Amino acid sequence: MADPSSVSVVVPAFNEAEAIGPLVAELRAADAWHEIIVVDDGSGDRTAELAVAAGARVIRHPYNKGNGAAVKTGIRNATGDYVLIVDGDGQHKPDDARRIVSQLGEYDLVVGARSIGTQATHARRFGNSALNGLAGYLTQREIPDLTSGFRGARREHLREFLHLLPNGFSTPTTTTLAFIKAGYNVTFVPIEARQRLGQSKIRLARDGTKFLMIILRIVTIFSPLRIFLPISAASFALGAAYAVWTIATQSHVTNSSVLLIILSVIVFLVGLVSEQISALRFEGRQ
Repeated sequence: MADPSSVSVVVPAFNEAEAIGPLVAELRAADAWHEIIVVDDGSGDRTAELAVAAGARVIRHPYNKGNGAAVKTGIRNATGDYVLIVDGDGQHKPDDARRIVSQLGEYDLVVGARSIGTQATHARRFGNSALNGLAGYLTQREIPDLTSGFRGARREHLREFLHLLPNGFSTPTTTTLAFIKAGYNVTFVPIEARQRLGQSKIRLARDGTKFLMIILRIVTIFSPLRIFLPISAASFALGAAYAVWTIATQSHVTNSSVLLIILSVIVFLVGLVSEQISALRFEGRQ
């Protein structure tokens, strides 16, 4: 078990004046953390002022860069052996923070997995379920909550993957899959999320394309061949079957059959190259 005095708590926050003060106060009362760092991501309200008043160390971005950028700033400035990342909207309970930290040491990454009922809207639940299913297929293990921002990890391991982390909202997704891909010990602790304070920064219409890009990013970075190979096999099987049918019925092979078989070869080769690039990302890490 990690000693709380060795844990730096990192709280990314953007316009969270309503929640940040009580959150920092709850965290300070929960345990004797090494430090509590609030990264104010260019807020236009009193987020930074209220965080300082509550007893946090505040690092300010001069403008809004994104949740992922705030998390990276917090990791770079953390001085504890472990980092606990807590969303700044008041959803996470201090008792759950202690439960996550209690697993650190034995595990390199501990993720607070929200129950389905405590996740926001039906659209968000559907999107998260789709990502969980895709991640489970790519990693060949069950992943109950890929997008939870509530997580603790060894600081040195998080710093290995800073170059992979995006500035937007897919940082939890990337860190979870990166730790699994690198062979680190990863576990999920069930938690109950509270109703967030203030307004969510995610909008379905605006962020729908970002959701699709997250899926493509997951596929191409972590296990591209597990996606490209089935597509290649399906194209080859369809082309070969159509060729056999046309030979039997028309005594020749059609262009469509040839194109499907060529497509299967191209898709396979692209997947193979992508897999090699993916492996190099992890083999070259320090």
